[in-house]
Amino acid sequence: MLLVIDVGNTNTVLGVYDGEELVRHWRLQTHHGRTSDEHGIFLRQLFELSGLDATAVKSAIISCVVPPMEGLLVTMIGDYFACQPLVVGQDIDAGIPVLYDKPSQVGADRLVNAVAAWERCQSALVVVDFGTATTFDAISHRREYLGGAICPGITVSSEALFRAASMLPRVELAKPPSVIGQTTVHSIQAGLLYGYIGQIREVVRQMKKELEGPVEVLATGGLARFFADETDIIDTVDELLTLEGLRLIFERADLG
Repeated sequence: MLLVIDVGNTNTVLGVYDGEELVRHWRLQTHHGRTSDEHGIFLRQLFELSGLDATAVKSAIISCVVPPMEGLLVTMIGDYFACQPLVVGQDIDAGIPVLYDKPSQVGADRLVNAVAAWERCQSALVVVDFGTATTFDAISHRREYLGGAICPGITVSSEALFRAASMLPRVELAKPPSVIGQTTVHSIQAGLLYGYIGQIREVVRQMKKELEGPVEVLATGGLARFFADETDIIDTVDELLTLEGLRLIFERADLG
């Protein structure tokens, strides 16, 4: 079995593949303060509770945008799963040309998403990943990673508003009864939701203008389904896109 781990600033998504089948997956809060042993014990407990045999894991691959955690997880996998994981970004050929001015600056999660999205759609694409940051990544019809846009995620924006404006409360991310809010909570929710939808539409619209031919829009991340239900700009939702990208990159690296 293959263990795949995608470490984001807020959440860590991990899964176990048996061949091409995703047997089990989990979405967890990213804990910056855990030791490698704590990560290992916790992950082995997840396996046990899910009825999985941890000793069946023979390989692993990691993408990580939290540098201090990368080494911890490499050590943890060696100690608790007895294998040396591949790490996206460490001289691994992802199998897709990267046309960024400095390819090394492309976040591992963005590259992994691009690989999985192309495999799924085989067309020009915009991939929107709703995470701590919301990223928009463009892939050409020639299977080239072109670049994209990065903006604060809606949770980050909401938290920044709460911290900067002393009279405004922290609110739940939810659809208000109307865009014309009649309470402070509903007004904030309306501004966050519909302002963010407008941002998504405009960034995607501008990217489509610069891409050739038909363009698919694929959304991923924890809030992908929420925003897909509120706008018609998104064609497909795949919350586990990054895990599939990790599997594909591992297979190519292993075959190579």
